[in-house]
Amino acid sequence: MFYQDNDLLIRPIIEEDLPVLWKLIYQEESPEWKKWDAPYFEHKQISFDEYIGQKEKWINREDRWTIVVNGEVVGTVGYYWEHKPSNWLEMGIVIYTPTYWSGGYGTKVLRLWINHLFQTMPLVRVGYTTWSGNERMIKVGEKLGMTMEARLRKCRYYSGEYYDSIRMGLLREEWEANPRFRE
Repeated sequence: MFYQDNDLLIRPIIEEDLPVLWKLIYQEESPEWKKWDAPYFEHKQISFDEYIGQKEKWINREDRWTIVVNGEVVGTVGYYWEHKPSNWLEMGIVIYTPTYWSGGYGTKVLRLWINHLFQTMPLVRVGYTTWSGNERMIKVGEKLGMTMEARLRKCRYYSGEYYDSIRMGLLREEWEANPRFRE
């Protein structure tokens, strides 16, 4: 299974993706992407051998897929259960390669991913958490018709400054009522 939008593809992670993903995620001690993806949480550099030893956490999973642009692995998109008995799912996206930031790829990926989640699960809502320092992620949510459901003020501390934690969410009926978000 995969979904495509022109030069962009999202699909389950395969074993051949692992060396590239390790290089993008874990090779560097302080990768550029981490400055935007919850930088207030510690990032741990790990060896390739340690990463490969955990490959079952990556390959052919329903909850984590890879983002491919023009045949190049550039990121991951996924979800986790905040509370599975009530179908409360949160999603996340990281485009590790800065070349693909601010080019509309995040919006395209999440549009495909939201469609996938609503088509394959009995969800009432999808959402994600970001921080006020990542204005691009807030804009992506707005473009997709999401609502800022929560703003917890000054609870994320990064680089000597406090930021707000932001929760964006979208109900199934809102998604289905607005076909322009799904285009």
